[in-house]
Amino acid sequence: MKNYCIQDHYPEQYCHCYGCGRENRHGLQIKSYWDGQTATARFTPGPHHIALPGYVYGGLLASLVDCHGIATASAAMDETGEDREKAGPQLKRYVTASLHVDYLRPTPMGKELEITGTALAVDKDKVVVEVKISARGKVRVRGQVLAAPMPKSMA
Repeated sequence: MKNYCIQDHYPEQYCHCYGCGRENRHGLQIKSYWDGQTATARFTPGPHHIALPGYVYGGLLASLVDCHGIATASAAMDETGEDREKAGPQLKRYVTASLHVDYLRPTPMGKELEITGTALAVDKDKVVVEVKISARGKVRVRGQVLAAPMPKSMA
C-alpha cells in the first residue's frame, strides 16, 4: 500500500484542528503518514515550545500524541484500502474519548521528533491507539488514545 497523508483525506469542514488542521495557519500542521499498519509523523519543536531551557513543553507532547492518535484511528478504520488516493477526502473523523500520556525521559528542544501510532484494538465504536514519540533514537513519550467516532451532534 502506498503511504498517504491522513490529514489530507479529512473532509474540508473538519480541517481546523490546532494540532493537525491544514486550514489552521497558526496550528502545528502535523502530517501523519499511513503505510497500512503504522502512522508516522515528524515534528521539530521550535523555541516557543519550551518548558525549561533545552527541553520541550509537555503539553505540546500531549497534543502530538492526541492528534497523531486520532489520525491513526481514522486510517485504521479506512475501508477503501488500496484505493485511498482515488477516494478523495473521505476519512471518517474521530474524537478523543480518553488520552493517557507517560513522559519517560526529557525531550530535547530543537531535535526532530518521530511520532509513531499503532492501532491496538479496533471495533465499530472505538479504536485504541498506542503512540510513541522518539528523539535521538530514544522513546521519550508513550501515550494511549481511545478514539471514538465523531458524534453526529458535532457534524
